[in-house]
This record gives sequence, structure tokens and C-alpha cells, in this order.
Amino acid sequence: MDSTLSSPPPILSISAINRLVRECLENAFPLSWVAGEISNLTYAASGHVYFSLKDANAQVRCVMWRNKAQLLGWRLENGQKIEARALVSFYEPRGEFQLNIEAIRRAGQGDFFEQFLRLKAKLEADGLFDPATRRPLPEYPAALAIVTSPQAAALQDVLKTLRRRAPHLPVEIYPTPVQGEGAGAKIAAAITLAGHSQCDAIILCRGGGSIEDLWAFNDEAVARAIRASRIPVVSGVGHETDFTIADFAADLRAATPTAAAELLSPDRDALLTQLAQLGRRLRQRTSRSFAERGQQIDWLASRLRHPAQRLQQQRESLRHHAFRLTNAVRWQISAPKMKLNGLSASLSQLDPLAVLTRGYAIALGPDGNAVRDASKLKIGSELRLSFAKGSALSTVNQVVASPEAD
Repeated sequence: MDSTLSSPPPILSISAINRLVRECLENAFPLSWVAGEISNLTYAASGHVYFSLKDANAQVRCVMWRNKAQLLGWRLENGQKIEARALVSFYEPRGEFQLNIEAIRRAGQGDFFEQFLRLKAKLEADGLFDPATRRPLPEYPAALAIVTSPQAAALQDVLKTLRRRAPHLPVEIYPTPVQGEGAGAKIAAAITLAGHSQCDAIILCRGGGSIEDLWAFNDEAVARAIRASRIPVVSGVGHETDFTIADFAADLRAATPTAAAELLSPDRDALLTQLAQLGRRLRQRTSRSFAERGQQIDWLASRLRHPAQRLQQQRESLRHHAFRLTNAVRWQISAPKMKLNGLSASLSQLDPLAVLTRGYAIALGPDGNAVRDASKLKIGSELRLSFAKGSALSTVNQVVASPEAD
């Protein structure tokens, strides 16, 4: 008996069998379009979108990953009938059959939506939707251009909004058909013309409608005219859920034409309120500055002297210094003078000639020296007697010796 026939079948893990199921499903079903109604819709915080697609008899779980959901251009809602390009798959961790959604279009829009996606991919590859190329909107525009049909109901809403928010703001309307044969080329021409005006921004205006009604704004010429414009373009085309190629090419997409007007028109009342506040702050700062400058002037004035007053102060200072100098000179001269007088007086007392004025005389011997002791003289010796005035010669006739002291 063949042993292989008696071998037990291999035992598969749950992970292995789920992987085999996924591979079989993905290999068996190519990328396909499926139609159904959305239910159980969830926008996850991660950016992924989860929902079910159902018809009258069945439903299937679906997931649209974040990188695909970001390209959708409109928001899904429960109850919407859609056509989705999907890959049949199997979520292994929970063993659930599901569809991985690559793209979504509204039901019945197949051909239009395919054209939309192809043109969007082409222009995106050409860099027309690069955020880095978007121009900033003017904060306080001096004039606005509106590209639309003069008969469009949305135009009246835009003009009403601009009159309410910024009645001072001039508006130039560049008329063009917004739907029908050849409308795309005419819209592009109007944008080009407005882009060379003296306005500061362009509002591309059109009310809501079906994809057919809005198809002129999915024209490549319109997208390229928007990016070639010298001034920024705000797209106010359709309702919030309507997306066109013009929205992706514009510098900013507004949810509605009225929202576009609000984005480009500064609120006049708010500006007047802000201006009044700035005026009050300016007056307060000016008043405080004047007060501070006045205080500074007062302080400087207190230090300021008239030239005549300064000269008078200089004169008084000069006189004071002259007086001090004179006193110093006098003191320097009088002190030596007094000393000199004292020395002179002392010298006068020691001057032997000074006593001659009182009647005394000096006797000089033959040797010319003063005679101090009479006993040293001899009879007949000659003496010279000096007086205060003049002198005389004499001869000694008698010597009288002084008595000896006991």
C-alpha cells in the first residue's frame, strides 16, 4: 500500500489560510469598477475612510487608504450612490472580505469622471497644483476682477457681499459664458485678460450644478490660464461638495462664490473699529510722548543760564579768585618781611656802630684793633677815636686801671 495515501493532510495555521485566501482573491479579480450605495461611513483620525457598499441584496466592507482619500476632492456621505474602482482583497488579521478602493466617482458620471481623473493626473504631473507656486492673497486689495457670466445668479450674491463688506472696493467684471460648447476657452481668455488688469485678485465665479454644468471649469486651458495669471485667483465655483480642475489650479478654493467674495474683501466695519482703536492708541502714545518731552524740556530749562548771567557768574568767580590771589601774595610777602624786620632789628642791636649814635666812641689802638682794656695802653700811645660821625686822633696822657674785682 502506498504510504503517501495514508499520510495525514498538512495542518494550516489561521494566518496561513487567511493569506492563501487573500492571494486567491486578489489574483482572481482584477481592478474593477463596482457600483453601490454608501453606508456605515467613518472618517478615521488616521485619514483612512471606512464604509460599506450595498445594493438591494448584499453589502461589502470597503476601505479607502489616506493617500487615495486625499485625492478625492469631495466628501462622501451615507446614502450616496457611487461607482468605485476597487481591488478585491481580504483583511487577514480579522478574516474579513473587503474592497480596497482606489478611486470614486458619483454614479452615472463614469465618462466625465474618467476624463476628470486623467486631466487631474496630467496637470498634477506638470506641477500645476504644486502648493509652492501659489500666490498669496492681498490683505487689502485696491480692486477686484470677477470672471463670470453677467446673468449668473452667483454674481449677484458676490456683488451683494462685496457691497456689504467693502463698499469702497472697485470691481471689474470680465464677462464669459460659464457652460456650454467652447465655454472653457472663453473662460481661459477672460482670466488672461483680467490677469493683465490693474486689479489685485480675480474671483472665478459660478453657482452650483451637475458635473455637466460645471464641466467648462475642468478644461485644461482654464487651469493653465489660472497658473499663468499675474495676480492670484480664488475659485468660487459650485457648492462646497463640487470640485473642478479650476479649484486645484487656483491659489485658493472657496466653498462657494459668496465665500470667495468674503475671503478677498476686508470687512469695512471691522477695519473701522480697528482704525478707531489704533487712533486711540496713537493719541495716548502721542500725549504721553509730549508729556515726557515737556518734562525733559523743563529739566533742561532748569539747567539753562542766560549768557549775561553766566558772564556775571564768571566775573564774580574771577573777583573771588583775584581776592584770594591777592591775599595769598600779601601773606607770602608779609611773612618774610616780618622775619626780615626781626632779623634786621636783631642785627641792629648787634651793630657796634649803632651805639655811637648815643654818644659813645670806639678807641682803636695802633694795631687797628678796638681797645677793650685800658691797662694795655701806654702813656704816649696814639689812639683813633671813631664817633657816629667822623673820627679823631688822640694821645694817651694817663692810664687809669679799673679796680680788680674781689
